[in-house]
Parts: sequence; C-alpha cells; structure tokens
Amino acid sequence: MTTGSKPANHKPLRKSAARLNAVQALYQMDVAATPLADILAQFESHWIGHEIEGDEIASADVNLFRDIVGGVVREQLSIDPVLDAALVKGWPLKRIEAVLRAVLRAGAYELSERPDVPARVVVAEYVNVAAAFLDREETGMVNAVLDGLARDKRPAEFTG
Repeated sequence: MTTGSKPANHKPLRKSAARLNAVQALYQMDVAATPLADILAQFESHWIGHEIEGDEIASADVNLFRDIVGGVVREQLSIDPVLDAALVKGWPLKRIEAVLRAVLRAGAYELSERPDVPARVVVAEYVNVAAAFLDREETGMVNAVLDGLARDKRPAEFTG
C-alpha cells in the first residue's frame, strides 16, 4: 500500500496499513508456520514503514498490527468455528485459500474483540484488503461472511 499524496502518519492510512500487514503476517504464519514472535519482529523491522521494490509502504499502526495478529492467534480456537458456520456448507475454513482464511480470521477477530471499531468499518477495511490479493468473487465472499458476522455480533449497529 503506497502512501500516495497522504502523509505516512495519516491515522486512517496507518490503520489500513496495519490491517494489510496483519493479513500478510497471518498468511505467512499459516503457510510457513512462522512463530508469532518471529513474525512480529520480521514485519516490524523489515516491512512496516519501509520501501519495498521502489514503493514506499505506508507506516502502520504497530499497536493495531500487534493486536490483530496476536489476537487472531490467541482467539483462533473460537474464531475458526464461527467462520466455519458462516461459510457455505462443504467448504470449511481449512479448505479455502490461505490469504482468504487470513482475511476472514482478522476481520472476525476485530468484529468480536474490537468494539471500538464500527462494524461497517471492519467489513469495508477487510473487503479492501481482500481486493488487494483476491479476485472479485472471493472479495464478495469476504463481504458476505464478515457482514453476516457483523450483523450477528453487533445487531445494534445495523438497526434504525
């Protein structure tokens, strides 16, 4: 995610960058079995806020990044069954692509554990993250699954 014309310390941009980095870290943890402490150190020292292949990467909200990654790891045993129930029958979480799995886990974590972030913001942010990596159909799945979870977990935010 490039900073474009916005300053690297722009708060919403930093939060979006944290979510993007968190999904990348969760993906790497899933695929390469990288331990939590190693992934946090690697992202904080080599990826977040650095220039990669000529692109300046937006500085991320490191506290949010750490909360999402650590929270997903800590709460995964409760997150995964919720996502399994939300997915189409016959397609459990373990059968879907690793990036999609990381996006859904991160979004489900924020919906469950971050009431300070409006549900619609969580859904929109992870749809945007998904669009950076996945095709339109999978991005639509992220929207449908997270919107359904948001309406279930935070119905008050969707009434009236």
